[in-house]
Amino acid sequence: MGISTKYTAATLMSLLFSAALTVQAQSTDNARFLSLAPPGGMPIIPVMEGWTANPDGTTSYSFGIINRNDEPMSIPIGEGNYMDPAKFDGNQPTYFPAGRTVGAFTVTVAEDEREIDVWWYLKTGENEPLKVPGRHGSSAYELDFILPRPQGALQPMVGIGEDGSQRSGLFAQVADYPRNPAQVGIPAELIVNATDPAERDPEDPRFEEPIPMGTEFQLHQGPMGGTVEFTRHPETEVPENPYDEDDPRFRFFREPAANMAQIEGPSGVARVYATFSEPGEYLIRTKVDVHRAPDSSNGDQCCWSNVYQRVTVE
Repeated sequence: MGISTKYTAATLMSLLFSAALTVQAQSTDNARFLSLAPPGGMPIIPVMEGWTANPDGTTSYSFGIINRNDEPMSIPIGEGNYMDPAKFDGNQPTYFPAGRTVGAFTVTVAEDEREIDVWWYLKTGENEPLKVPGRHGSSAYELDFILPRPQGALQPMVGIGEDGSQRSGLFAQVADYPRNPAQVGIPAELIVNATDPAERDPEDPRFEEPIPMGTEFQLHQGPMGGTVEFTRHPETEVPENPYDEDDPRFRFFREPAANMAQIEGPSGVARVYATFSEPGEYLIRTKVDVHRAPDSSNGDQCCWSNVYQRVTVE
């Protein structure tokens, strides 16, 4: 009995020692398994989404963001947030919401410059700087959503204000907020107008009614310490959970955030209130999508347009 006990104990000790060595090897080969978040939070990761061959011969590189922290972070344009070559600096965000942001901005290069890599550098706190290139060439990274998708989806046409001229694209247009200047602490009404240009099969039951367009207003750039609080416009309809409480799908319903609104389509406007905390220059990005269509989603890199409003706050 004593021999059996000793043998069992020795076997357990051997297994534990082996497991400890395995964990140690794992932590050496891939430190993320055991290491804590570094000081200053997790690094914000720049992402190159792909490239687009534009009709005028230029090439646009689409960039996105992965912020693995639970809270948004700000990195001003400068030594911790810059593009190289320097002449392409300026379009990148300084505000990074938590989670994944797809297609936040683009850089466009001339036809004779498309073989030059355009690098985006980001440094979060004391973390090592990260970089990603905007690069032309690989067909796997070519974005083709300037062409109709299988069921006809295209990027929405979007304008600033109630009747501003409409354009489509990942960096469709940048213009001044029509009611500049805004005031600190006083809600400013931001408006975009949009049209869905898709031509869908009218005999397809999925398209008997126009596809609604989603809109999301987001801080893109702002002064250090400046924040924006979005509140829902009273004209914005808030969808209700369409499922009964005993339906398993009921618990998956999420009410849209205050910075989101829906345009019923095929054209209309979206409104939101924005309250600014500090004086300075802000850039508000509005993303308008047709992700309710079966051939459009962030994952497919289709189909949305971005417009940007420069807001001067006093």
